Amino acid sequence: MIVERQNNEILVRFSAGIKTSRIQTILDYLRYEELTSKSTASEDDIDELLKEIKKGRWDRTKEELGLND
Repeated sequence: MIVERQNNEILVRFSAGIKTSRIQTILDYLRYEELTSKSTASEDDIDELLKEIKKGRWDRTKEELGLND
């Protein structure tokens, strides 16, 4: 593995023998860290957002599946 810093980026090179799915899992985690690093959201903020997203989900699902009576 080779790690290089170029301008504002860090490049990581792996040998071809490593499973790409394992690398992708690590990259997904690093992307998550990158995206959330400057977040000021609290756990309560996230819980409220989830409640709002989930509100009415079952009713929408029933309608999409044609299960409404």
